[in-house]
Amino acid sequence: MARLLLSLILLCFAPPLWAEGILPRAQGALFGAAKPLVQVHGGDAAQGGSASLFSGTTGTSLFAPYPERAKRGRLAVPLGGSQADRILSVIAKAEAGRSGYDAVNYGARIKPPKAPSQMTIGDIYKWIRQTPGQPHAIGRYQFIPKTLRRLVNSQGLSTQTRFSPRVQDQLARQLLQEAGLSEFKRGALGRKAFMRNLSKIWAGLPLSNGKSYYQGYAGNKATMSWSDFDRSMQLIFPGRT
Repeated sequence: MARLLLSLILLCFAPPLWAEGILPRAQGALFGAAKPLVQVHGGDAAQGGSASLFSGTTGTSLFAPYPERAKRGRLAVPLGGSQADRILSVIAKAEAGRSGYDAVNYGARIKPPKAPSQMTIGDIYKWIRQTPGQPHAIGRYQFIPKTLRRLVNSQGLSTQTRFSPRVQDQLARQLLQEAGLSEFKRGALGRKAFMRNLSKIWAGLPLSNGKSYYQGYAGNKATMSWSDFDRSMQLIFPGRT
């Protein structure tokens, strides 16, 4: 028994067999050191580091930083830009959705020959003439033909002017002024009265009852709830009633 115990003790403290050259050291996936699926602290496979599961995705949609916004539930209002720019973002959400500056009224059976932001104002007039009997609201702010012509003439724009994002914003800012933006900012017009004026211009914006000012007319309806519209304006103009 004593000899058996001594043999066991010697076996426990003996060097591993591969160290003595008796067995080859284990290699490969089965016995090799485990590699992390995701490398947290950098390191490129080509530089000797372990390859990350998501390497090379920086700046893509998978991990792109979300635009800086003020969030309240489903509501998202851009924090940057002027107050007018931020109002226009709210309007665009109600009117154009993801299509933005290239939005065309969904009821238009014959679409423009190319993206609206790449067309000249003359191109848009031509498209309107050649496709009668359908809605022609176009762009980020869904300008209807009559309003578009009035704004273009008011601002002295040429038919060769491209209907670019800058031009669309420029035209829409005139509508903000017509809705009373300057009066509102200096306190001569209340926030809800200003919001009502905006709803009279853009059918996608709701009145306080949640309906469009043009509800049912040519299929119009509000695309944003009153609570979202109201909270958006509160974020842009805190403390204003």
